[in-house]
Amino acid sequence: MDLVTSRKDAAPPAGAPSDGAATAPPDPRVRRRGVPRLVLNLIAVAIGLGVWALLAARGVHDLPGPVAVGRRASQLLGDGTLEGDIAASLRRVLVGFLLGTALAVVVGFLMGWYPVARGLFEPYIQFFRTVPPLALIPLAVVLLGIGETPKIFVIFMAAFLSSVVATFQGVLDVDRTLIDAARVLGAKDRTVFLKVVIPASAPFILVGMRIGLGAAWSTLVAAELIAAQEGLGFRMQHAETYYDLDTIFVGLITIGVLGLVMDRLLLLAERRLTGWQERR
Repeated sequence: MDLVTSRKDAAPPAGAPSDGAATAPPDPRVRRRGVPRLVLNLIAVAIGLGVWALLAARGVHDLPGPVAVGRRASQLLGDGTLEGDIAASLRRVLVGFLLGTALAVVVGFLMGWYPVARGLFEPYIQFFRTVPPLALIPLAVVLLGIGETPKIFVIFMAAFLSSVVATFQGVLDVDRTLIDAARVLGAKDRTVFLKVVIPASAPFILVGMRIGLGAAWSTLVAAELIAAQEGLGFRMQHAETYYDLDTIFVGLITIGVLGLVMDRLLLLAERRLTGWQERR
């Protein structure tokens, strides 16, 4: 009888549970799955509203309560102000974000696939990543005027610089074994790129897009400083002049909700496009 068999047949030590009674410790992740995420989200929102209402009731820094903010939002919706501001801000964010991420994907793929392109682009990418997009506002105004172009340009830069590194890293992290296996099977560079590199780097690209979306929304308020006449950021800054906290809160919540909805849509696209990936 070999050593492995003798060990299997050996009696368990004193005090140890028998095979029938032995149980593995419960996985904490399994317990968490028992509560739907949506329920947890709703509980979190309810707690947040409760804390907000309590602080407002205690008069902390003249904080408006949820009821007052809801009433102000209803007024802004009634006269069409909020719809116009949402449309203007969404247009600027979507144009800047889509242009920025589209260019980021192209530049990121070129840097990751071609060493020459990496050497040419990387110094500029790393340089401008250290410059906050908001610092480009004076330059954008001088060069592009005070119309829509400088606003979109600043948002474009924020989205581009946030997404390009993620795409670049995604191409670099593609498993070399997959590329070599495709080439052994006779795949040309174009086929390897389309069938191996792009699918394998898709998770990185989509994460970069989510980061770029957050950067676009966070830059919006400052971008609408540039001679804007409408927009959520413009409305908040105008309300600040008159200490209109209700309107400021309406703008903040609207930006947060719009950004959250867009992020959820990107997350849904990520799950559909990367269904092959293991998830926890």
